[in-house]
Amino acid sequence: MKTDGTVRVGIIGLGGIGGIHADHLEAIASAGNIAVELVGGMDISSDARRSFEREYGVETVDDATALYERVDAVIVTTPNRYHEEYVVEALDAGLDVLVEKPLAHSLASAERIAAAAETADGACMVGFHNRFAAEARVLKEHVDRGRFGEVTHVDATYVRRRGIPGRGSWFTDESIAGGGALLDIGAHAIDLALHFLDFPEIVEVSGVTRSTFGPDEGYTYLEMWGEDGDGEFTVDDSANAMIRTADGETVVLDTAWASNRPTENSYRVRGTDAGADLDREAESLTIYEVDDAGAPHFSDTTVTTRREPAHRTEQRVFLEAVAAGEPPRTNTVEQALTVQRVLDAIYESAGTGEAVSLRER
Repeated sequence: MKTDGTVRVGIIGLGGIGGIHADHLEAIASAGNIAVELVGGMDISSDARRSFEREYGVETVDDATALYERVDAVIVTTPNRYHEEYVVEALDAGLDVLVEKPLAHSLASAERIAAAAETADGACMVGFHNRFAAEARVLKEHVDRGRFGEVTHVDATYVRRRGIPGRGSWFTDESIAGGGALLDIGAHAIDLALHFLDFPEIVEVSGVTRSTFGPDEGYTYLEMWGEDGDGEFTVDDSANAMIRTADGETVVLDTAWASNRPTENSYRVRGTDAGADLDREAESLTIYEVDDAGAPHFSDTTVTTRREPAHRTEQRVFLEAVAAGEPPRTNTVEQALTVQRVLDAIYESAGTGEAVSLRER
């Protein structure tokens, strides 16, 4: 493969997220910076396959093995429970893999993926795409350059006013999703907070999960995030947590699919020399500093960036690594496994009512 320099890609899981990835692949191919070709897709649903074929003009299959033989890399966008099956198979076939977050539906499954990735010839990158938002990249670069001094705390908030992704769908079935709002959007918030802290050693996690709106037959909404299905609601729809690191940094998490408050996807970073507010909804970044030039004063910097969909930037980074034959240097399986351990500890803490130590795990 790649004998002509073209990266041949297949998508496993042809639902909504699979289509988003296909759209970005086409945009990257059209830009001409990377030679990439969408070769085909795989899904067990015949309806999903037919729809994908009509939209993108490629062949689809119901058995991933047939796809592995034709590609250099795969993008896995299946429901969480099936990540392990396809990621491990693809890695065993020598392919590079981009898998949507979270790494898996459970910690045990995530650990098996990590074990397979450790010995595989191919590389695995995990789709925490919020890291690739322009304002997030700017903030991380300034943190790495030392502008913030020592970063000591991050408030990570990812809350929707009404945004359950289809009650009774696979998202709300614990046996398939593994969890609810915490595992779905809370995972993004935890990953981005730990990314800004450079993934320090985590020693203690305390959390509470709730299921308030999902089971309510009178759930009031103006717009649906996803269509209701026939299944039950067996997951959390909100969570709050406190994460403490070995060096004393802290993260406070607030996440919810539904709440009686405005939608918010924001990160407040506090450092010894500067702080910042990153708002993913508004795609804005403000940096807060103090100075004594002329006279002591507050100095607030509003950052303006060029826009590009974060998913597309993420994909381009992945494809560049595949084309170069090198593992991606970001969004590693090891980092995703750390996020999974934190998620698992929050659920454990919620169940026991006590803080969970990760020192010896």
